[in-house]
Amino acid sequence: MNGRDLAWQLPLRLTAGTYILDSGLHKWDPDEDTAKQLHGFAAGTYPFLKSVEPVIFTKALAAGEVLVGAALLIPVVPAGLAGLGLLGFGAGLLGLYARTPGMRRPGTPFPTQDGISLAKDSWLVAIGAALVAGGRR
Repeated sequence: MNGRDLAWQLPLRLTAGTYILDSGLHKWDPDEDTAKQLHGFAAGTYPFLKSVEPVIFTKALAAGEVLVGAALLIPVVPAGLAGLGLLGFGAGLLGLYARTPGMRRPGTPFPTQDGISLAKDSWLVAIGAALVAGGRR
């Protein structure tokens, strides 16, 4: 990575990577109630997840977050590849926002008070897209 690429990529990669890695590490060893809550929320939006046990789902989610976070933080991972992982992860979160009732004000893309915590994940998609686009230079 040359100095110019480092200058624009580093703040994006550090911000998103640290956030996602921390999130994954906090889910690594879930208690039953936390696992059920996370699984229920995700399975409500993505029905194919209903067949996955809550603890297994939460551990898989944690592993995915750790993997994406580490890819962003390790500079030898190409920006495009790390950005693609982040883009996919962020898109899944925005899917929760778009498809979960009560997250958006009726007839608008704007969040309700309850939806703000998911709507803010749009920055992950933006960072992922920037890393993918910039990594192709």
